[in-house]
Amino acid sequence: MTQDYRWFWLSIGLVTFVLLYLLSPILTPFIMGALLAYLGDPLVDKLERFKFLKISRAIAVVFVFTSLLLFLIIIFALLVPLLETQLKVLFEKLPNFIDWLGSQVQPFFIRDLNMDISVLEIDRLKVMLGSHWDKAGGIIRSLIIAATHSGQFLLAWIANITLTPVITFYMLRDWDIFIAYVHDLLPRNYEPKISQLTKESDQVLGEFLRGQMLVMLCLSIIYTIGLWLVGVEFALLIGMLAGLLSFVPYLGLIIGVGVAGLAVMFQTGDPVDLILVFLVFGIAQVIESIILTPLLVGDKIGLHPVTVIFSVLAGGQLFGFMGVLLALPVAAIIAVIMRHLHQSYKESQIYRV
Repeated sequence: MTQDYRWFWLSIGLVTFVLLYLLSPILTPFIMGALLAYLGDPLVDKLERFKFLKISRAIAVVFVFTSLLLFLIIIFALLVPLLETQLKVLFEKLPNFIDWLGSQVQPFFIRDLNMDISVLEIDRLKVMLGSHWDKAGGIIRSLIIAATHSGQFLLAWIANITLTPVITFYMLRDWDIFIAYVHDLLPRNYEPKISQLTKESDQVLGEFLRGQMLVMLCLSIIYTIGLWLVGVEFALLIGMLAGLLSFVPYLGLIIGVGVAGLAVMFQTGDPVDLILVFLVFGIAQVIESIILTPLLVGDKIGLHPVTVIFSVLAGGQLFGFMGVLLALPVAAIIAVIMRHLHQSYKESQIYRV
């Protein structure tokens, strides 16, 4: 590659980065639409190639899009009222929970661990929460109403809700056309290498996004049902929290066990119930390791847990919510490129000297 070409591609990359940064406030529905289209394209391709149906891509897209939309609507319709109820109960019991922390946990830290946690100002925290907990009813609706007092936020919220399904539909319908168009624009000398990198990036990204999202959903259901069966009052909240955090190995497990353990000890104070909570998470971990991860994700995700955490935090810091959406796709691509650069370095004269 000559010096002029290097400057050309460097300029293209710099301009692209600046445009993404400047346009980040309006790119959210496009990024979400592209991610949903990427996730749905393999299913559309399978339906399109299914010889017994012989349906066009447009019909396959309508079927997948409608199924996805109905699934999301049903999930939100079922979960929002349940979450609102549990959040209301949680806020109502927070003062009592703080009392329990002060009478049971704080003495343990002071007496057995020689740690003074009085700086937490538990009494002051209780007073502050006690003055606001009675307003917790309808908390989700209250947050939405308060946020929509901002005209800018309201317009952005309406635009995202309205545009995301529309963009998803059109991108899903024309996904293969977009890919072919981009492929045709690639410089012919570098097309084989770029195609190889793209294929490997798609494999890593597809395994992580499609597989891990299903694992997260399954774990959320398993945790929720298990905690509900052993009598944990906030089973839905804790189960969803642990399931959503499971995209980092063992993070959801550790936080779920800690929160559920505190909740059940505050609720009953019986160590037997604590053992039951450990049993629920243990069984879920076995199911994930033996069945879910091998079946849905595969043996290798390709993204280290630390890479996942750093990517999400860095993306949010640089580009806000849009950066969070882009974090994992970009990290997967960078990981593939770094592996190839590492291999090229090991084969170069610089390494061999």
